[in-house]
Amino acid sequence: MWQRIRNLFLGARFYYAMAAIIFSYVAAYFFPTFGLVAELLTSGLIVVVLADAFLLFWPDGETIQAQRDTPDRLSNGDRNRITLYIENRYRIPIRATAIDEVPHQFQIRDFIYQMEIGARKQGQFSYFLRPTRRGEYHFMHTNIFAETIFGVLRRRFRIDNSVMVPVYPSYIQMRQYELMAISNRLTEAGIKKIRRVGHTMEFDQIREYVRGDDYRTVNWKATARRRELMVNHYQDEKAQQVYSVINMGRVMKMPFEEMSLLDYAINASLVISNIAVLKQDKAGIITFSNTVHSILMADRRPTQIAKVLELLYRQKTSFLEADYQRLYTSLMNRLNQRSLVLLYTNFESLYSLKNQMRYLRGIARKHLLVVIFFENTELQTLQEMHPGKTEDIYIKTIAEQFAYEKRQIVKELQKYGIFSILTTPQALSVNTINKYLQLKARGFI
Repeated sequence: MWQRIRNLFLGARFYYAMAAIIFSYVAAYFFPTFGLVAELLTSGLIVVVLADAFLLFWPDGETIQAQRDTPDRLSNGDRNRITLYIENRYRIPIRATAIDEVPHQFQIRDFIYQMEIGARKQGQFSYFLRPTRRGEYHFMHTNIFAETIFGVLRRRFRIDNSVMVPVYPSYIQMRQYELMAISNRLTEAGIKKIRRVGHTMEFDQIREYVRGDDYRTVNWKATARRRELMVNHYQDEKAQQVYSVINMGRVMKMPFEEMSLLDYAINASLVISNIAVLKQDKAGIITFSNTVHSILMADRRPTQIAKVLELLYRQKTSFLEADYQRLYTSLMNRLNQRSLVLLYTNFESLYSLKNQMRYLRGIARKHLLVVIFFENTELQTLQEMHPGKTEDIYIKTIAEQFAYEKRQIVKELQKYGIFSILTTPQALSVNTINKYLQLKARGFI
């Protein structure tokens, strides 16, 4: 009984009816003829309330059910679809107001959805959530407020469908690029078509000439022996090691569109690792800050991407100062084969780069190093503004100075033969794939 009373809420029409009754009684004070109207309204409201209460509370049992359909895991930085199914077991149509208790990380406090559901029917609606941090997200209860056609009373149903859903690095983005790579449609995502330079391929076999073969691959000695045109057949060099090295230090804490640079780097590392495995190369992951946190040795087995995904999901950091000396020592000791090292980090000034240059040069002597760092998109906005006062001129000048420093960092790396990518966080995955394909086509790896 007390549960039913606690779940009883007054609908909007109840307040309208009460306002009309109060107005009638006030009017009856001045005009006695309104007294009959007030009594009729009061009697009518009592009858409607009793009828509404009977329809809502007389049926026992689970008259309203709700089920939330969530993915096994959410994709970080992407829109994830959540579907809520509401089943009406009443013998009458109802108007349902749903309030789903989404994880507190989203800070959504005004989530309300209304829908009409027929008798013994099921309704559904979908909404999208975009997480910006990895970790555990807890969905709590679903609250359904049911009303009849009278709309005077509401009955609350609190459905316990609590569930924990982990947020993983962007596997949705990884699948998108994977499908494009399989169907050779990477250009649709902004991936450039790279022309292969020279013969950066391994000899496979000698076979008969087929129309369309490159005449430069004709093997004249084999042709003379067999007395028919023979050509050398090559295959792309495979099993090159590609390591994504992620700086988890202080400089990667900066946020862009609610996501940190670290999470952008983690998402891009997952994408490039998958592309590398599809290209028959080996993919590995290394994370570091004040120490080297994790090392996943490069491999191209079918289970490697699952290992990469799990390792990236588990990464936690306090954003301490990065120690490049420890990174250099670990790379020299653990990586015995020459590898492509994609270093995701950030340098805000030429001075900060020069402090770490000796370690970067040491890595570049043994491996093919690509330093990937970020443009500050806020500075681009400040550079494009039209100053209207002296303060704006100073702000624009400082922004241009920071942008100039970034360009100087690129030149400084080039001076020592180190490749670099200066990119916005949003274009990180595309630019990283472009650089990987370019280096592979030119035979650097």
